[in-house]
Amino acid sequence: MSAKDTPENPGDGHAEESGEPPALTAGEAAATAIEHLVQLTSKEPQGATSVEPADHGWTVEVEVLEDRRIPSSADMLALYEVEIDLDGHLLAYRRTKRYGRGSSDIGERDRR
Repeated sequence: MSAKDTPENPGDGHAEESGEPPALTAGEAAATAIEHLVQLTSKEPQGATSVEPADHGWTVEVEVLEDRRIPSSADMLALYEVEIDLDGHLLAYRRTKRYGRGSSDIGERDRR
């Protein structure tokens, strides 16, 4: 319970017994990471390609449209890695790969 919560006024019911809000789900983490990336880069997201729990929160990989070209098969896409904490705050982001739409090695990524 928070300081303002009492047995008579238990709050909104969203807090866990520890008094901390529930952690983000994988879907919420992906949506939050995409929002942060759009705010920072103004790039058009294509979607989250991976979501992984991390010690600090979540690591989300997001595919974005980097450079629109004609024809669209010549578009340049990029993968960004976005790290957020359990509260959804941005910790870091970085572009990890840039490639042409339809590249055959999109799923291949160097693992650390």
